[in-house]
Amino acid sequence: MIKNDDDKVVFFDIDGTLLDTSDFAETARKAAIGLMVDNGLPLDKDEAYGVLKTIIREKGSNYGKHFNVLTQVVLGHEDPMLVALGMITYHNVKMALLRPFPETIDTLIYLKSQGYRLAVISNGLTIKQWEKLVRLNVHSFFDEVITSEEVGKEKPNKLIFDVALRKMKGNPERSVMIGNKFKPDALGAVNAGMRAILVNSDVTEEDREYIKREKLDITIVEDIGDVNTIL
Repeated sequence: MIKNDDDKVVFFDIDGTLLDTSDFAETARKAAIGLMVDNGLPLDKDEAYGVLKTIIREKGSNYGKHFNVLTQVVLGHEDPMLVALGMITYHNVKMALLRPFPETIDTLIYLKSQGYRLAVISNGLTIKQWEKLVRLNVHSFFDEVITSEEVGKEKPNKLIFDVALRKMKGNPERSVMIGNKFKPDALGAVNAGMRAILVNSDVTEEDREYIKREKLDITIVEDIGDVNTIL
């Protein structure tokens, strides 16, 4: 049975919101390419990285076989050893660089103390999002992780927010979405009946004017630590 306060939910985006992911993917990809080239991929490192970026752009960042396609494009066939080197190096470097923002954990503790239930709404693969939370030891704060992989639609599509609210039995009028991107996170949440908080965001002046003109329930703050002053 749901208690009166249990319909208060704070939904989070992960990358750039809970976790400081600035440049970590690029660094990890370049490390992977370097090791592949050192072990026989017949391109120089800049060339190989350029090919990889093209593959990522065409296949999408959540595609699981970028390095497989890279060897096929360069060699004309898949090279399992080079693929394994790339995948393992990318994974290890990325996870070594993965870190929360300094005030992330304090904010999560605060929100729980205020009676909010917490969940994630993310465009990505479910296992990857849980992996990030587990590696940073913040997984116990969250009841659910709702992803575009599971729902079949990405933010800002209203369906992913509706599914998240339904899974959490949340009241949209008492729930909040916290993210770092204006359209996917904030605008998507508002269109689903929630309020939104933007943190660490590169929101433009045009976006700010749109929020003001349309009287959207979106608050912009510098970083996740400022959430404590709002909720």
